[in-house]
Amino acid sequence: MNKRLRTILQYCFFFGLGIFFAWLSLKNLDREKTAQIRLAFQNARHWLVIPVFVILFLSHFVRALRWRLLIEPLGYYPSKANSFFAVMIGYLVNQGVPGLGEVVKCTVLARYEKIPADKLIGTIILERLIDAVTLLVIFGVTLLIQPELYSKITHAFFDPAEETETSTLSSLLITLILLAVIIILIGVWMLIKKKSINDLVSLSKRIWKSIIQGIGAIRHLKKRKQFIVLTILLWTLYVSGGYIGFMAFRETETYGIREAFTILSAGSIGMIASPGGIGAYAYLIQKTMQVYGLNEGIALAFGWILWLAQTAVILIGGLISFAAIPYYNKKKKGEQV
Repeated sequence: MNKRLRTILQYCFFFGLGIFFAWLSLKNLDREKTAQIRLAFQNARHWLVIPVFVILFLSHFVRALRWRLLIEPLGYYPSKANSFFAVMIGYLVNQGVPGLGEVVKCTVLARYEKIPADKLIGTIILERLIDAVTLLVIFGVTLLIQPELYSKITHAFFDPAEETETSTLSSLLITLILLAVIIILIGVWMLIKKKSINDLVSLSKRIWKSIIQGIGAIRHLKKRKQFIVLTILLWTLYVSGGYIGFMAFRETETYGIREAFTILSAGSIGMIASPGGIGAYAYLIQKTMQVYGLNEGIALAFGWILWLAQTAVILIGGLISFAAIPYYNKKKKGEQV
C-alpha cells in the first residue's frame, strides 16, 4: 500500500474513532442533563480558568526546558524561547495531523538554531520513551492509592446502568474478554504482516530494549538531576491542572489528589486514542468521574471543559508562537550584529 494512502487511512481511522467517542459521550444528553449542565456553569468559579491556563502554559514551558537538556549532549544549546515556540507549534500541528507535529517541532528548531533536524528526531524518540515509562509509573501510583479502582472502572464502562443477575459482567470476565481481543488483534496483525511467533518475540525484545535504553540514557545526561526534577515538575503540573479543575464546579470541589491522578491517567489515554484527544478525552474523563459517583451530566461537562481548556491553550499558544518566532529571531539577530 502507498505510504501516503496508509497515512491518510490511519488518520481517518483515528479521527473517526474520536467522532465515535464524542457520539458516545453526547448520545444520552437530554433536557434534564442540559439543565444540570447549565446550572453548573452558572454556579461555577469562572476565575479558576486563569490558574488552569497558567499551569498548562507552564507545563509546556517545562517540557521545552526538559527537551533542551536532551539536546545539549549533542553540542547544541538552543534558546529557551525558541525551544518553547517549537514545542507549541508542534502541539498545534498535532491537533490536525497526529505525529506530524513532532517532525515540525524539530524542523522549526533546526531552522532557527542551526541544528541538524535528524539529530533532533533522536531526542524526540528518547523523550517519548521516557514519557511512556513515566506514564506507566502514574498508572501504577493511581492503582496503588486506589486498589479498588480497576474493578469500579470496568463496571462503569461495561456494566449496564441497572445491574441484573443475568447482565452484570464480573471484572474477571471483562479482563478475559479484553485479553482475548488483544490476542485476536495480534493474530490478525501477524497474518497480515506474515509474522511468526519468533518475529513477535523479537519485536517484544526490541521494544523492551528501547525502553531500558531510554531510561539508561538519563545517566549520560550532563544535568540528569535537573532532568529528573523537570520531569517530576511536569507531571505535577498535569496533576495540579486537574485538581484545580475540580474546584471550578461546586459538584466536583470535594474531589482531591486521588481523583486527579485518575483523570490524568484516563486523559492521557484519551489524548493518544484520537487526534488532539477529540471525543476520546472527554468521554474517558466523563466515565471516570462517574466511577466516583458524579452525576452523568456534570461528568460530561467536566470532561469537555478540561479538553477545551487544553485545546484552547494549544491553539492560542501555538498561533502566538507561530507568529512570534520569526520576530523573536529577527530581533535576536539584530542585537548580535
